[in-house]
Amino acid sequence: SAVGALADVEKAADSKKIRAGKGKARNRRYTLRRGPLIIYKSNDGVEQAFRNLPGVELCCVDRLNLLQLAPGGHMGRFCVWSQAALDALNEIYGKEGKSIPEDIMTNADLARIINSDEIQSVLNPAKRANKKYLRKKN
Repeated sequence: SAVGALADVEKAADSKKIRAGKGKARNRRYTLRRGPLIIYKSNDGVEQAFRNLPGVELCCVDRLNLLQLAPGGHMGRFCVWSQAALDALNEIYGKEGKSIPEDIMTNADLARIINSDEIQSVLNPAKRANKKYLRKKN
């Protein structure tokens, strides 16, 4: 409770419900909300301490996963970092470490790009809808 994660852990634990549909018969009986993500550097009993809490996931800083950091593509998951894990980020993504991917597009607004005058001037004109023929009666 010093971090303030108890409410999120209880919310995830209380969300355990029986799945609707046929998934119950296919060994996917329960659904569960995602709780906090605990990120650590070395396993000094961390996994044993948190593995009994439903909804809480553990991840080593060397094996960070985007699906765990942003499940379902939603940014802003509650992550609890150990001090050693924060210090290890400089080693992993420092000068000699992995390179952080850079954006390929400077402007990510695709609708604005497609509808711009430069793009529309080189595109073929829009095709008209085909004429509907009547059904032959005899």
